[in-house]
Amino acid sequence: MKDRYSRQILFNPIGMNGQELISKKHVLIIGCGALGTANAEGLVRAGIGKLTIVDRDYVEASNLQRQQLFTEQDCLEQLPKAVAAKEHLAKINSSVDIRSYVMDGTSVNLVPLVIEADLVIDATDNFDIRFIMNDLIHQYQVPWIFGSCVGSTGMSYTILPGNSPCLQCILDATPVSGATCDSVGIIAPTVQMVVAHQQAEALKILVEDYGALRTNLVTFDMWKNLYHTMNMKRAQKDSCPTCGENPVYPTLTYDAQTKMEVLCGRNTVQVRARREVHLEELANRLKRIGIVNQNEFLLSLQYEGYRVVIFHDGRVLIHGTDSTEKARNIYYQLVG
Repeated sequence: MKDRYSRQILFNPIGMNGQELISKKHVLIIGCGALGTANAEGLVRAGIGKLTIVDRDYVEASNLQRQQLFTEQDCLEQLPKAVAAKEHLAKINSSVDIRSYVMDGTSVNLVPLVIEADLVIDATDNFDIRFIMNDLIHQYQVPWIFGSCVGSTGMSYTILPGNSPCLQCILDATPVSGATCDSVGIIAPTVQMVVAHQQAEALKILVEDYGALRTNLVTFDMWKNLYHTMNMKRAQKDSCPTCGENPVYPTLTYDAQTKMEVLCGRNTVQVRARREVHLEELANRLKRIGIVNQNEFLLSLQYEGYRVVIFHDGRVLIHGTDSTEKARNIYYQLVG
């Protein structure tokens, strides 16, 4: 199969030397949903040396519309996404060393994976883990490609620790909506557009062509035909606790993390987050899912057989389960 990568090698910025570099590199993908599966497939087809995938979820029917590696059989068997992805990827390119971890990424269990990686790709579905990743990649100086999408909108940004503003700096300068695919939906072309930006940047990093990297934040709306790039250099802050002059990596501390607590005898899990919730904005989004009851202190709704109560201070009660994993999934699906 010597001609396998011939068309990629013919592309002058990669060439034979670049292909050799790609074959020796290790990429870590956090999340194996829409962005994760597409990025993983592209890297495996490109001949990456080693690929590590981390995901906590399993394949469901609603995934098949946009998560391109999965099949109806994966859904019927309720295979963990990381396991199903590894099986399909191995059939695409058996020469790639593929590792999969069925787990919820944390500031502890991701450390050995980040340390080993040459590049980390963001394919997650919530900002709690993104902020943890933001701190980890700066602590261990590993390049990171951020990406997110919902509805017909998406964004991507490449972060080189020490050379570009971190995710916290960017979001302070460019606030993003807390909307999720579960509350407002998503179309598959949005996913592919974000992945195209992430994949191109990944190849540049893997062949070590750092001068070709895009330094701007890309945002777009495919339905409204909008496309913007923004220079984020001014967003970088010397006082930033992650990428500033005296970094402390705040989300890696226990107190900064989202907590799950089973309430004894109530068949309820309480989620305590470190951020406030804008109830009016959230209520408008959740009305697409079900009937929302709201007062000045909280809102509540029925969701997939569970009663969910969300407080202004970010605290959430999920009635009808004592599973912290189930509660975590519901929390991210609704709150984002």
